[in-house]
Amino acid sequence: MGMFDGVLGGVVGAEMATVVNDLIQKHGGVQGIVAQLEQQGLAGTVRSWVGTGANQPISPDQIHQAFGVDTLKELAAKAGLSPDVLAAKLSQALPQAIDKLTPTGALPKA
Repeated sequence: MGMFDGVLGGVVGAEMATVVNDLIQKHGGVQGIVAQLEQQGLAGTVRSWVGTGANQPISPDQIHQAFGVDTLKELAAKAGLSPDVLAAKLSQALPQAIDKLTPTGALPKA
């Protein structure tokens, strides 16, 4: 179990907690995920997840764009899902996960 699995399991479900944790770890933590999404033009979206207001949605296509085919294929294989199904699940789980991991509206210290 990764360091976030316990926190995330109740929010996004056990199946996705491991996938989200792997994605976060692959990008160097919550800060890395935020930076990756900002670089892909999704700064407003990801900042809404970190902030204390409502979370803006992200589409499966935006998940594909932000993280790339190779990352999604790798995570999908581990989860026993297709990359498209994984992207759809991540589009629901990732905003909740980042929101839960940033309860004060600020990124955790590196």
